[in-house]
Amino acid sequence: MDEDGGMFMRKGYRLLPAGLILGICLCVLTLDVHATSRNEYLDSMNAGVAQIVDPTGKAANEDAIRELTEVSQANGAERETDLVMANVQVAMNVRAEADEESDKVGLLYKDCGGRILERKDGWTRLRSGDLVGWASDEYLLFGEDAELLANDVGNLIVQIETDTLCVREDPEAEAEAVGFIPRDEELEIIEVLDDDWISVDYEGETGYVSAEYVDIDFHIDEGETLVAIQKREEEERKAKLTANRGAVVVGGDDTRLLAALIYCEAGIETYNGKLAVGAVVMNRVRSAAYPNTISGVIFASGQFTPALNGKVARVYGGDIPESCWEAARAAINGETNVGDATHFRRAGNHDGLLIDRQVFW
Repeated sequence: MDEDGGMFMRKGYRLLPAGLILGICLCVLTLDVHATSRNEYLDSMNAGVAQIVDPTGKAANEDAIRELTEVSQANGAERETDLVMANVQVAMNVRAEADEESDKVGLLYKDCGGRILERKDGWTRLRSGDLVGWASDEYLLFGEDAELLANDVGNLIVQIETDTLCVREDPEAEAEAVGFIPRDEELEIIEVLDDDWISVDYEGETGYVSAEYVDIDFHIDEGETLVAIQKREEEERKAKLTANRGAVVVGGDDTRLLAALIYCEAGIETYNGKLAVGAVVMNRVRSAAYPNTISGVIFASGQFTPALNGKVARVYGGDIPESCWEAARAAINGETNVGDATHFRRAGNHDGLLIDRQVFW
């Protein structure tokens, strides 16, 4: 048995798009993303699987993924996708060779994915971000099972590819502007409307951006090398030493950080919606499947879009509404209205507990 529990930071990996154009490429190391007729064409850099994803319909996503990845060869046999996903509760070992006695080179965490490089004797050599090594097939998902999990746990975002992009109230060039987004900032996709417009989550409201000036990224968490784990743990050790000397008031900083995230993710929601977001973060802190600090959970790669695009950092340095502070303090003190839920997203394409406009599970 090669499953290894522990509290490690998960790193999200990005499946890089080439742009919004027609066509799709299979078995390449770059992701072409095309917004056409309400569909996103995804060809994974790390998964090597072409996908068409409609963010508004989970069932449609799954059917489209299967349709594109079932490529017939000359003899009529189906070609198997090279996407692989971890099938563990916490983490599994990745080794230098296809042998349980071989040196461990890293960890592949729950809901992480990668690309198959080679398979033999019940082992798979895979690439997941910077991590390359052998993992036991006993703890992996392949083919349709891997695709379905990736579709469930991955998320689509737009990345701004112009100096400043206008977010509009309606999907029209003459519609009123509700905000401006700088280059490289990211927003969560709600729906790809057509070739020209994408609806996004902008500060808790639905906004619209021109598809001409954005790239679409598909994120799935990736594994972590031993070198990266050791570096992170050393940085955490040094941070604790600094905190113990009083240079950083960890409790106060963590409360402010959680309040900032709550504002970014649920600023316009009711108090219950704010508490629910705070409770999800604290449930992750208590879980062995996630980092055991508030900052570790919030800044884990691929997890919270406002943390990735710098919005949390900006809010952290400003005035945070008292309702967000109150929800943060309550969550830290153990209050929850979502049980042990560790995930949430905008309501519409996932089952779970509905609070305001978000679903928790």
